[in-house]
Amino acid sequence: MAASKLLSGWRAQAWRVLALLLLSALSLQLFFAGRIALMALLDPASTSFERSEAWRLLVEKQRIDWRQDWADDSRIAAHLKRAVIASEDAGFADHSGVEWDAIERAWEKNQRAEAAAERRNAQLAQQAERQAERQAARQARGATPPPATAAKPRPRVEPKLIGGSTISQQLAKNLFLSGERTALRKLQEIVLTYELELILGKRRMLEIYLNHVEWGEGVFGAQAAARHYFRVDAAALGPGQAARLAVMLPAPKRFEKSPGSAYLAGRSGTIAARMGAVELP
Repeated sequence: MAASKLLSGWRAQAWRVLALLLLSALSLQLFFAGRIALMALLDPASTSFERSEAWRLLVEKQRIDWRQDWADDSRIAAHLKRAVIASEDAGFADHSGVEWDAIERAWEKNQRAEAAAERRNAQLAQQAERQAERQAARQARGATPPPATAAKPRPRVEPKLIGGSTISQQLAKNLFLSGERTALRKLQEIVLTYELELILGKRRMLEIYLNHVEWGEGVFGAQAAARHYFRVDAAALGPGQAARLAVMLPAPKRFEKSPGSAYLAGRSGTIAARMGAVELP
């Protein structure tokens, strides 16, 4: 009887904890929905990603070099909108926020990349172990060891991961979330993506995205990027300039250091050729 009461008490406690967790999760989603609803009327001043970048620059460089200037939808060239959609998310105007097939393909590719990186790291570890064994054997035989040099640890091979995220998902992540890769963060990103789609719509989402996406270290938004790279306003960007900016988006800090690279030029030509078929929201 006592055991039955104890078990019943534990069950009741578990249900209370579960109810509190569900209530907390619902409250968090309502909080996010409220913030998104405000964005339908007010331009967001900053994003979670921008704030983390500002802090990084302050810690690493003891200063914040920042270029950003909001440009309304009418002040952003249609060439840039088409180029970004062509490069980042060709189905932006049609999908509901998440392309599950793209996520599945990205997950499979990332699994293969991680497996290949682990195999390579295991090979490097074995090579280092064999080298240490040979050196120990020479010393045991009394052989003259080679001149002492500082041992350089072999860097780990890191897998090259891809995202598979739509523009809608990128906006959700940049606005509210951290850059960590966890299942819980991905789930929250998907929920936020559907909230953005439902409350804001495609045109407003694209406007916010283009005003806050990173285009270099401390360079955020279309207006700042256009001035930084081409000395023109975002409204005056031509097709070639727009295509080049769009190609930079996956790795803006890297491409900022080599704006004349052959890859950037070739990929820009490909994107420019696709722009005419892009449907704007």
